Amino acid sequence: MSLFKARDWWSTILGEEEEFDQGCLCVADVDNSGSGQDKIIVGSYMGYLRIFNPHPVKPGDGVQPEDLLLEVQLQEPILQVEVGKFVSGTEGLHLAVLHCRKLCVYAVSGTLGNVEHGNQYQIKLMYEHNLQRTACNMTYGPFGGVKGRDLICIQSMDGMLMLFEQESYAFGRFLPGFLLPGPLTYSSRTDSFITVSSCRQVESYKYQVLAFATDADERQETEQQKLSSGKKLAVDWVLNIGEQALDICVVSFNQAVSSVFVLGERNFFCLKDNGQIRFMKKLDYSPSCFVPYCSVKEGTINTLIGNHSKMLNVYQDVTLKWATQLPHIPVSVKVANLQGLKGVIVTLSDNGHLQCSYLGTDPSLFQAPQVDSRDINYEEFDAEMKELQKIIKEATKTQDILPKSEKHRDLIVTAEVSPDLDAESQAIESEVKAEAVPSVTVKIKIQSRVTAQKPNLAVCVQAPLAVTCDQFVFDDLEPDSSETVVLSVFLKGNCSPSELEGNCVVSYNTPTGIPKVAQCNFRLPLRLICFPAQPSKAANHKLTIDTNKPPVSFLTIFPDFVDSSEDDQANVLGFEFLTGSKTTLLASKTSQRYRIQSDQLEDLWLITEELMLRLREHFKKQNCKDFACTFSGSIPLQEYFELIDRHFELRLNAEKFQELLSERAVQFRAIERRLLTRFKDKTPAPLQHLDTLLEGTFREVIALADAAEENQANMFQAFTKLKSATHLVIMLISLWQKLSSDQVAILEATFLPLAEDTQELGWEETVDAAISYLLRTCLSKSSKEQALTLSSQLCMPKDTSRLKKNITLFCDRLAKGGRLSLSTESTTQQAAVMPGGCTTIPESDLEERMAIPGSTTFPSHGQIAKQKYKSGDRVAAFLLSVPDCKGNKWCV
Repeated sequence: MSLFKARDWWSTILGEEEEFDQGCLCVADVDNSGSGQDKIIVGSYMGYLRIFNPHPVKPGDGVQPEDLLLEVQLQEPILQVEVGKFVSGTEGLHLAVLHCRKLCVYAVSGTLGNVEHGNQYQIKLMYEHNLQRTACNMTYGPFGGVKGRDLICIQSMDGMLMLFEQESYAFGRFLPGFLLPGPLTYSSRTDSFITVSSCRQVESYKYQVLAFATDADERQETEQQKLSSGKKLAVDWVLNIGEQALDICVVSFNQAVSSVFVLGERNFFCLKDNGQIRFMKKLDYSPSCFVPYCSVKEGTINTLIGNHSKMLNVYQDVTLKWATQLPHIPVSVKVANLQGLKGVIVTLSDNGHLQCSYLGTDPSLFQAPQVDSRDINYEEFDAEMKELQKIIKEATKTQDILPKSEKHRDLIVTAEVSPDLDAESQAIESEVKAEAVPSVTVKIKIQSRVTAQKPNLAVCVQAPLAVTCDQFVFDDLEPDSSETVVLSVFLKGNCSPSELEGNCVVSYNTPTGIPKVAQCNFRLPLRLICFPAQPSKAANHKLTIDTNKPPVSFLTIFPDFVDSSEDDQANVLGFEFLTGSKTTLLASKTSQRYRIQSDQLEDLWLITEELMLRLREHFKKQNCKDFACTFSGSIPLQEYFELIDRHFELRLNAEKFQELLSERAVQFRAIERRLLTRFKDKTPAPLQHLDTLLEGTFREVIALADAAEENQANMFQAFTKLKSATHLVIMLISLWQKLSSDQVAILEATFLPLAEDTQELGWEETVDAAISYLLRTCLSKSSKEQALTLSSQLCMPKDTSRLKKNITLFCDRLAKGGRLSLSTESTTQQAAVMPGGCTTIPESDLEERMAIPGSTTFPSHGQIAKQKYKSGDRVAAFLLSVPDCKGNKWCV
């Protein structure tokens, strides 16, 4: 129990699931009883108005039935409640209730009861004002120095001050430079309104200036308004406080000077009437509400400030005098006189916890028990310390952000792909022009060991592949229960996918509210996107993969594509994609090689990947652990660059279409305005062919939109082809340089950073930035390159020449011994020699000149490139003079 806990004198919970804010609490003698006892008025955003008169039998008692004087539900949310002299002809107190679009003034009266039920209270509507603008807050006071009555000023959400002289509307004025509404109050001493603008300035406006300013029934910020009758609204004084304010309050006590208190987000200000700062207090917490009240010391003012740490602080000017703990976070605080007890603190939370408390102390009755003394075994402590230090050392070695997976998962998701295609295809709305589009069934099973709340399954496949249903929502899973779903995957777009991988993700909550995720991957069969076809002898693109094992018959590794009766075709196999292109796979009879050939470069990827996967699986079943594949040919960069140029050209076309559409749209709207002006004219005038021009512009907009949509579809296909070719280049580089799995991961992150391509962030600039970073770090030649800074902003380049140059230079530095690494130790010069006799990266700048987009051949291991240049051109002659392993000399 805290010594400085607020003593609970009376408390209650208002309603269920209701919301309250700063203006929802007010204390006053609203029923004009004349006893000087305040009542508590509370309004909620749900429209409930409640009036309380607490009188507990003993401190800490809950609410009694007779404490609630009145509870009524109004039709609209209550933004603010205030009590004042709002009705003409009487100086009695009345209740003003501010709604979003209405201001209502009520009279609260009580009738003496003749039975044990007590008195009866009711409210009577005196008048109401329907607002033309959405209200934010209000303030009241004797505006203009009137005697015996209060006027009301309402601030709207768009910055208009609407002033009401009780039953009648006076005038409205717009605040200059308004952006967002702030707290508003009235100072009777200076007859001015004080607020905090969105510029984080405290501003004061005289009532007389508002009254004589230009009328603002309709907001018109034009030159005509400036020249119209009336004066421009001018501010009286301005003070920049540098932060947004939570509340403003003006106080004037007999023993203290009149002051303006402003509660900011991090500071507390006290200002004079002319805007000068009397004092300020920097707060080390986040405040939520405040209220100044009279101090016992002459010349000072006490202030209660509540914060989001459930604390209530009492300040005398800038000195903290008391701090007390509250059971909730207050959004509004008042000081009231209840049942003869002066200075009762009334607090209200945002969820309706209303409490009346007073400051006091409670002695702590808890005494800590004595700790049993025991002898310390220092040897055990040393052994435990060494074990802990070992665990800490092992933990600091790994740089994994995510924790390691648990041995027994709470929820397991598995995906099983059917080995055969569906007998009846489930493909829907497929754009493929083939005779039949097959589909394959995927069975997903979710097993839960614990209670899984709100499990949600998402199934993702790479476009142009699609699933029949990608989202599944289940009821809560009990422990040791399971759920199974069945779906089908098919080819929807009219192009071959870049990946045959799929992903299942299950998100759920534990009973304690912790969100968790379980996922698994699955691979789709090759038969889903292609079928057996007659092999083709001629092809534009050919790749040769070397292995260290004898060739395997296609009857063994491709039983789903080869008929067992065709023994003579066991070393050649043809594939035809659903999009129409063909690929041929050949196995050498005399050497340990496989050749893949096709007319399109991107079509080689999936067949090559499938060949290597099936070969590894075949030799794994035979317990052969030393199987390896290599690639000794040239990287097909020239063909790869053509795909890059095609994709970039479509991106440029998309920009042009967007600019043309914008121009035609502006022209279309301008013609519409001209036509509308002609049609509104009382004296008919000829259209001067504006209707014909409008129709022609409309047709151009439709044609441009259709062309942009077609270009978008072509760009998606080009990006899919580019991803397939990128996968192929990554695989060839990894086989060529015998890269490890970590280096292949860096290579994939460099060349495949985006799952989708957009105009704002495209593939070209992203890959160029990643390759430039590697060239300046782990693949740098000298410290000069490491000192170069990269641009922090990615933007679409003008052309692809720089990207192609960097890719060529990237491959060349890999060929000369460079190694991919993201650690800081690898930024120095690479000194290790690559297996096979490769030399280190030279210090000369010859390779910079060699980085020409057209060059696609690189020296193999043990070869040194010598270059000669013709004067006046950029054609490089590469002479590879050192013989290769077969004794041949190559000239390019």
